[in-house]
Amino acid sequence: MPEKRVAPVINSFEDFELKLPGYLNPKKTLAVLFDYDGTLAPIADNPNKTAMPIATEVILNKIAKHPKIFLAVISGRGIKDVQNRVGINGIMYAGNHGIEIEEGDGSRHDYKLPEEVQANYLKLVKELREKVEKNNAWVEDKKVSLTYHYRDTPVDIKEAQKQVAVRIIESYGFKANQAHEAIEAKPPVNWNKGEAALFILKHKFGENWADDIKVVFAGDDTTDEDAMKMLQGTGKSFRVSTDPEIQTFADFRLSSQDLVSDLLKWISNAYGV
Repeated sequence: MPEKRVAPVINSFEDFELKLPGYLNPKKTLAVLFDYDGTLAPIADNPNKTAMPIATEVILNKIAKHPKIFLAVISGRGIKDVQNRVGINGIMYAGNHGIEIEEGDGSRHDYKLPEEVQANYLKLVKELREKVEKNNAWVEDKKVSLTYHYRDTPVDIKEAQKQVAVRIIESYGFKANQAHEAIEAKPPVNWNKGEAALFILKHKFGENWADDIKVVFAGDDTTDEDAMKMLQGTGKSFRVSTDPEIQTFADFRLSSQDLVSDLLKWISNAYGV
């Protein structure tokens, strides 16, 4: 069974080859699955301000065109939002923690939410906006999941207001996940970034994908742990975190978000991009 533990840390570009010698094989297809916020793009004080560094954008576009590399972005954002921010055509995207999935040709494989869950979601958004969308906190409505942002709420009332939001979210049966100065409200269904990653790999490479390809996954928060757990033992995953004691399902911890560019460079060098 997969287990969480303190993962070995990667602090530099050189560490990738030192700690994963020979893992990348240019003769073998590589599936690269990345989160967006906090991974491809640094966390910003407002989600509307996030953007990939130019170096990341350039290398990601090159990787996406390589015939031996398959690229997918799996994000908590709505799918159109993350597509617009990454801006690469022809790759696979998953939005809303994998509930929305779209192939490069535009075909969809969305997870269908039960009608009761959809009805509760509308009630949840309404109550959050009425009761806790104040003191600079706000609700990001992504139509099937939401994020309650409280980064700019005054410190002396931040925790109490957050706890009210959590209670409201849970009262509708939704899961309240801690994010960066925010709470992610996810629908009560057995579907997450891990299930989405598994679906994408099976859909693209068949049931025996683990025998046929290499996989690299990178993410930075608790919702990404579902994919790290699913891939433990079959791929290599990286948790972006500055916390040296963080417990994770990932194979390695990246000590800063800047190292994501080095991770892409490591892939680029191995495949001669």
